[in-house]
Amino acid sequence: MIVLLVLATLFVLLALGAPVGFAMGIAGGLGLWITGGPDMLLGILQTTPLTSVSSYELITIPMFLLMAELVLISGVADGLFRAAAAWIGRVPGGLGMATALAGAGFGAICGTSTASAATLSSTSLPAMLKQGYEPKLAAGVVAISGTLAMLIPPSVALVIYGLLAEVNIGKLLIGGVIPGLFVTAAIMLTVYILVWQEPSRAPRGPVVAFREKVRLLREVGPMLVLFGLVTGIIYTGIATPTEASAIGALGAFLMALYRGRVDRSTMLHAFKRAAHSSCMIAMILLGAHIFGYFFTLTQVTQSLVAWVGGLDVSRWVIITLILAGYIVLGSFMDQIAILVLTVPIVLPLIKSLGFDPLWFGVIKIVTAEVGMITPPIGLNCFIVSRYAQRPVIEVFQGTFPHFIAHLIVIAIMVIFPEIILWLPSRM
Repeated sequence: MIVLLVLATLFVLLALGAPVGFAMGIAGGLGLWITGGPDMLLGILQTTPLTSVSSYELITIPMFLLMAELVLISGVADGLFRAAAAWIGRVPGGLGMATALAGAGFGAICGTSTASAATLSSTSLPAMLKQGYEPKLAAGVVAISGTLAMLIPPSVALVIYGLLAEVNIGKLLIGGVIPGLFVTAAIMLTVYILVWQEPSRAPRGPVVAFREKVRLLREVGPMLVLFGLVTGIIYTGIATPTEASAIGALGAFLMALYRGRVDRSTMLHAFKRAAHSSCMIAMILLGAHIFGYFFTLTQVTQSLVAWVGGLDVSRWVIITLILAGYIVLGSFMDQIAILVLTVPIVLPLIKSLGFDPLWFGVIKIVTAEVGMITPPIGLNCFIVSRYAQRPVIEVFQGTFPHFIAHLIVIAIMVIFPEIILWLPSRM
């Protein structure tokens, strides 16, 4: 009964628009008060804030966020779409494929899907519409390409999962590389198939001189080098993810300095935005710890594991139901909120079924991508709709083929876990 009351309080607060961290903290605090009285609650509140943010690996998040802000200041990210469009714009659906490549490239320095979707909406979407692309095709590929930032390192979502699940963050980030490329290829293939079915959906782009292609490629070269540097030093073990994130932030600063984009106002803006996002994530983690203490005391997780373990069904049926549940949750909840709410509960169950926590973390993020384009509240679709001034139903229609393609990708990665685990195993 107490568990139901606490869960009801949590969802009411979320429905009223309360920040996720505060909603979880208040609901968990209420449960602790009822379960153990004010002394227990005060004891946990005295120690939890420090234990929530004292992890050394937590420094990774503000450094990666700062790196993203500094890359945006440098202006290098703006050339991503132009370079991709110049090289493959003549292929059927070339601008749509260039959008997927730009989404992957932007995700490699951004880490958050909403920022990626907003940026692509203001750059690639107008270019596609101007060239005569079908509006729903253009909007759909922008919405799905924005989700790649959740998967391709440096991914803030993977870092948070690693902190919650106590999984090696370096291996998690590297584990997202091949799936990220796989998903990018799936988006491009989906666009190609749609245009092959109906060529009028996407007219071919203009011819671009080879010299101009090389110039555009050289323009985005520093960003590609930065991504390769950060990922490479994590993969080789030269630096930890925390150290790599600091190196990445320094590299992004030098890039912005070289391009003459650094001044007092831009730096203050970058630090302010990175600090704001970092504090939000820290508050979510604090609320998750308080909520987690309540679940531990009430034995909810242990009871759930025991109940599922007693079911006479295949473990593949259970993992399918879990992933389907994540898609439903992702359609109307923030992805970080889903992580902190569900990982402490679901992870013991995943381990008891014999699945690798690293594999599950990457699969969960790919599944979260699907949730961000799923009605009724697929967040990326609303962002694209607002920036493009197009009806949101049109964006949802454009993402439906990608929804189907993503389900196929998830099924392949469930059947062949080596797609995720092979690269981390070579570290």
